This record gives sequence, C-alpha cells and structure tokens, in this order.
Amino acid sequence: MPNRHLARSIALQSLFEWDFRGSPTAILPAILEHNLKEFAPGMEEKAFVTTLIDGVTEHLEEIDQIISRYAPSWPINQITIVDRNILRLGVWELKFAKDIPPKVAINEAIELAKNFGGGSSGKFVNGVLGSLYTSTKENQTTEK
Repeated sequence: MPNRHLARSIALQSLFEWDFRGSPTAILPAILEHNLKEFAPGMEEKAFVTTLIDGVTEHLEEIDQIISRYAPSWPINQITIVDRNILRLGVWELKFAKDIPPKVAINEAIELAKNFGGGSSGKFVNGVLGSLYTSTKENQTTEK
C-alpha cells in the first residue's frame, strides 16, 4: 500500500474513533499515536497523517457546512461516521490542501469509502465530492 494511501487510512481510522467517542480534542493525539504504532510502524509519512487530521479538526465547522451544502438530504449527524469522516478528509484535501490534485483527493476518498464504508459509500462520496469539485471549478472559471 503506498504511503500516502496508508496515511489517509490511518487518518480516517483516527478521525472515526475520535468522532465515535464524541470528538474530545484531548484524546485525538493518543488515538493517532496508537493507530500509527498499530497499523504503520516505521511509516515515513507520519507528518502527512498529522497534517490531514489537524487540517480536518481546524476547519471542521467549515468542512461540515460544505458537506451539508453538497449533501442536503443528509444532515451531518445522520451520515454514517465512516462516510462523514471520509468526506471530511476529502473536502479538506479539495478545499485546503494546495499540493494535492483534486482528482487524486476524490479518487483516494472513493477508495477509502470502498474499503471502509458500506455498499453505497463509494457512490455517495463520489457524488458529494464530485459536486463540490464541479462547483469549485465553475466558480474559478466565472471569476476569471
């Protein structure tokens, strides 16, 4: 498994556990440390995992608003914890990570959804992130 994909998987698992426990900020570093030791001893991309998690938690309110805008039929607290955190990672990568191509962010999120989510998770994640990408791309075109 390529390092960045593994990093995203660990970030997802850490965010899932954090969200499942009610999102107490104080326990997130311990969750991450445990998951890194458990699933990726000797991993070289630890900084990327931390960047993903910090990015999501720092922009959580804005990210959740974006998800709500692009998945209007699904209130944020009714989206499964796995799908919600995959979307959070994907939205953060699309909106805030300038060094990650949008199609890579979307494809990685879809792969996480297929691996960790339910039967329709991949399609759901693709629909939400694809709509965000299309909207963002259209807004950039009209601003020029």
